[in-house]
Amino acid sequence: MINTVDFITPPVDDPYWFGQISAANSISDVYSMGGKPLTALNVVMFPAGYLDMGILKEILRGGNDKVVEAGACLVGGHTVDDNEPKYGLCVNGTVHPDHIITNAGAQPGDGLVLTKPLGSGVLFNAVRAGKFPLKELERDVLPLVAALNGLAMEKALNYELHACTDITGFGILGHLFEVCNGSGVQATLNYKALQFYSGAYEMYKKGQTTGSNRANRELVARFSLAVERELSAVDEELLYDPQTSGGLLLALPLQEARKLVIELSNAGIKEAVLVGEVTDGPAGVIIA
Repeated sequence: MINTVDFITPPVDDPYWFGQISAANSISDVYSMGGKPLTALNVVMFPAGYLDMGILKEILRGGNDKVVEAGACLVGGHTVDDNEPKYGLCVNGTVHPDHIITNAGAQPGDGLVLTKPLGSGVLFNAVRAGKFPLKELERDVLPLVAALNGLAMEKALNYELHACTDITGFGILGHLFEVCNGSGVQATLNYKALQFYSGAYEMYKKGQTTGSNRANRELVARFSLAVERELSAVDEELLYDPQTSGGLLLALPLQEARKLVIELSNAGIKEAVLVGEVTDGPAGVIIA
């Protein structure tokens, strides 16, 4: 049995999208361990005294729709009157004890597959600041952010999967360092292979950022990082961009990783790419 609890403040103002994204973000913790979600409890903090309860209804509708899509059951929840709306799920799932996937099993010779683009954090902030069109966010970004990671993990479990993590608040570098540190390996990240949401680079170039970039940079500074290619300041910021309901980072033998990318693309996950390799060496990351 796996039990996870996760909730977020609104990445977008639309309550239905907020509900979907929050639920997908919460359910992803079960998927990333190779599990199957079974039940979920709503975790709600809401300012009932000054926000219309219709907003809460739409948040819960979005969350429920995503839980149903995952094949799980929503069985209740907890509510707290708070000054800022927050929503998420406590998710229960199952996984065979011998087949639990962790973020600490990557092995030399593995390839690293990433299943969603990066850069959603700066785009959410840019929309709030009126610097990025909401329509473009809804058209190009939110459907991928709200997408469940279940299909990607289902396909990956058919291979010799050694490790997995979902990319969320620590950004791609923060979560990759967790994998390397937990596994005692070194990883080479191919920057040119990374996929970014349209507009993310431009927003950083215009001076937009997030409240987590600095903290993520400070986190990564505690580890061994070698940059072997020329990166602009904007290029670097994208590596620290916090994700909400980001993709899976999967470690499996390199040849199998290449096959998995093709299978994921054929299954409709066309954003999946091979972004790096795992090697012997001190725990750390090389950006090539």
